[in-house]
Amino acid sequence: MRSITALFFLFCFLAPSALAQLRFGFYGRSCPRAESIVANVVANRFRRDRSITAALLRMQFHDCFVRGCDASLLIDPRPGRPSEKSTGPNASVRGYEVIDEIKRQLEAVCPGIVSCADIVALATRDAIKLAGGPSFLIKTGRRDGLRSNPADVNLPGPTIPVSASIQAFAAKGMSVNDMVTLIGGGHSVGSIHCSLFQDRLNDPAMDRSLNAQLRNTCSAPNDPSVFLDQRTPFVVDNAIYGEMQRQRAVMRIDQNLGLDGSTRGIVSSFAQSNSLFRQRFAQAMEKMGAIGVLTGSAGEIRRNCRVFNNGR
Repeated sequence: MRSITALFFLFCFLAPSALAQLRFGFYGRSCPRAESIVANVVANRFRRDRSITAALLRMQFHDCFVRGCDASLLIDPRPGRPSEKSTGPNASVRGYEVIDEIKRQLEAVCPGIVSCADIVALATRDAIKLAGGPSFLIKTGRRDGLRSNPADVNLPGPTIPVSASIQAFAAKGMSVNDMVTLIGGGHSVGSIHCSLFQDRLNDPAMDRSLNAQLRNTCSAPNDPSVFLDQRTPFVVDNAIYGEMQRQRAVMRIDQNLGLDGSTRGIVSSFAQSNSLFRQRFAQAMEKMGAIGVLTGSAGEIRRNCRVFNNGR
C-alpha cells in the first residue's frame, strides 16, 4: 500500500459556538461505555499491529484538514459520486476497519448516539497512549458532516517550505509551536515510500551513514518504505527532533524544521525534553481535534461511518 504515513496538515477555523458545545464526558449519561469500548477495540488492534497508531494519526489529520473534524474522510465513494477517499493523498489512508468495529459495538449498546467524528478522535487519542505518548482527555460532542467531496481536498506535499507552512497554520489559528509539535509528533511513528524523499537522498548535507542505509533499502523493487523516525519508529516521543538536529530527518519538511530560524529553537527544546514534547503534543492534539467541528443540531450521527444516513 502506497502511503506517507507521515503527514502534515492545514486547519479550518474554529467556531466559538461549536467549541462551547464540546465538553468532557459528553456521553456520560447517553452512552457511559463509549470511551471504554473505543479503548478496548484500539488496544486489541494495537497488540496485533503497532503501526495502527500512525494510521489513526494520519486518518484524523487528513479528516480535520479538509472540512474540520467531521468524519467526512470516512465516506466511501460510490459510482458517479466520488468522496474524499477518492483523492490520491487519501487513497492509502488505512485503519477504517478499526473505526467500523468500534461503531458496530457502539451501535449495539447505544444506537444513534456516538458520532464517527468522536470515534476517530477518541481512537487516535488511545492509540497515542498505547504507543508511549501522552495520556490526555478530549472533549466530545462532535457530529458527522454531510459533505465529502474530493474537490475539497488540498493536502500539501512533504517538501512544502517552512515559511509556507507557518503561514498556513497561522491562517487557521495555529501557532508555530503547534506546527512543529504536530508535524514532528505525527511523523514520530510514520513511514514514507522511497519515491517520496528522493530530494533528501540527493542532499549532500544528509548524514552519510543514514544516506547509505536508505539508498540500500530503496534499491529494492516495488518502492519500499522506511521509518521517518530511525530511532524509535513505534513510539510517540521526542526522538525525531534529535534526528532533525543531526541531519538525519528523512522527509524534507522535517529536516527544514531543524534548520529554519523560525523553528529550530522549538526543535531543540523538544529534543532536550521528552516531557516538554509530551505536554505540548497533548495540548496541540486537543486543539487540532476541535477544529471545524459540528455540534448541536448540525450534521448528523451516522449509523454507518462509511455512508450518509440518507444513503447519498
